[in-house]
Amino acid sequence: MSTLLRLLLVIAGISLITGCTLPRGSAGQSELLRGQDSDIAEFAVYPVTRAFLPSVQQWPLVGEEHLSWVSASAGSNGQLIRAGDNLDVVIWDNSENSLLTTQGSRQVELQGVRVSPGGSIFLPYLGDVRVAGLSPDRARNRVQEALVPIAPSAQVQISLTEGRGNSVDLVGGVGAPGSYPMPDRNYTVLSLIAAGGGVSQGLTNPQIRLKRGGRLYGTSIDRLYSEPRLDTLLTGGDQVIVQEDDRYFLSVGAAGTEALHPFTKDVVTAMDAISIIGGISDSRANPQGILILREYPTSALSAGVRGPRNQRVVFTLDLTSADGVFSARNMRIAPGDLIYVTESPVVATRTVFSIIGSAFGLVAAVPGD
Repeated sequence: MSTLLRLLLVIAGISLITGCTLPRGSAGQSELLRGQDSDIAEFAVYPVTRAFLPSVQQWPLVGEEHLSWVSASAGSNGQLIRAGDNLDVVIWDNSENSLLTTQGSRQVELQGVRVSPGGSIFLPYLGDVRVAGLSPDRARNRVQEALVPIAPSAQVQISLTEGRGNSVDLVGGVGAPGSYPMPDRNYTVLSLIAAGGGVSQGLTNPQIRLKRGGRLYGTSIDRLYSEPRLDTLLTGGDQVIVQEDDRYFLSVGAAGTEALHPFTKDVVTAMDAISIIGGISDSRANPQGILILREYPTSALSAGVRGPRNQRVVFTLDLTSADGVFSARNMRIAPGDLIYVTESPVVATRTVFSIIGSAFGLVAAVPGD
C-alpha cells in the first residue's frame, strides 16, 4: 500500500471521528442555550450588562430568609425584678416587742421568696407587695415603707437571683452555650456572645438568630460588628442562636473547582463567586460563556410583579469586556444558583489538530512499499 493511500485512509478516519462528539469536560455555550429563541423555550436568557442590572435588582429574591432585625435602644443600667425571680429578704428590727423577730434574734431571713406571675411577693403581716419592674434597691424601700405601721425601725435588705424571666439563652456556635442571667437592662446580643466565649472558629459567615415572643429575627455577626446601632438590647426570655450560614451555590464545567460552595459573606456577587470557585480554566473555559442558572418560583411571574419571563432563567456573563466585568461585580448570586462555565470552541479545534498531527506522525512512521 502506498504512503498516499495510507494518508487518505487516515484522513477518512479523522473525518469520521470529528463527525462524532469529541470527549470534553463540559458543554459549549451554544449547546446549552439551544432553543432559547423558540416560541416554546423552557428558559429565558439575559446577558448581564449595566443596562440590565437595574431590572434584575427589582426581581424577587430567591432562596433568602426574609428576616428583619431589632434596632438597639438604651435601657436601664441596673437590674429589674421580674416574675419568676427569687428574692432573699432579710429584716432587722431592734424593737423589744417586735412582731417580726423572736427573743434572742434581731433579724428575720426569708430565703427564696418567689415573685409571682402578677409581680408580687408575699411577706408575713404585709401580704402581697408588688416589686416587679423595680430594682432591688427600690424594692427594698417599698418593703421598708410597708413595714412602718408594724415595725417603724425595721431595716430591710433584698438580694436578687434571676429567674427565667430575667435570663437569656445562648444556643450553639459559641464556646459556652447555656442560660445567662442579665446583669442589667443594657445587656446586648454581642455582650451575651462575648460572655459565651465568642463565636466558634470555623463557622462560615456566622448568622445570628433571635427568638423573642414567638417571632424570629436574623442578621449576621459581621453586620453587628460593622453597624453598632444593630447591637440590640436583650429582654428576659430571649433566645440567641449562633449558626453557620446554610446558603450555598454550585459550580460545574470548566471551572476552577466543581463543587458546592457556602456563602462566605452576606451578599455574594457573580465576580465573588468566580473567585470562590478558583476562577476558570485557562485552557478550557470560554470567558464569554459563563452562565448562571436559576429557577424562580411561580409567584415571580405573577401579574404586577417585576420578574423574569420564565421560571427557568440563564444569566450570561462576558468577562472579555469591561462592561461585563463591572456588571459581574454587581450581579447578586442567589442561594442554589448553578454557575456553569462552558467550554471554549477552541478546545475542540485543538483536539482535531492534535488528532491530525498524530495521524501524520503515524503515517510518517509507517514504511512505504
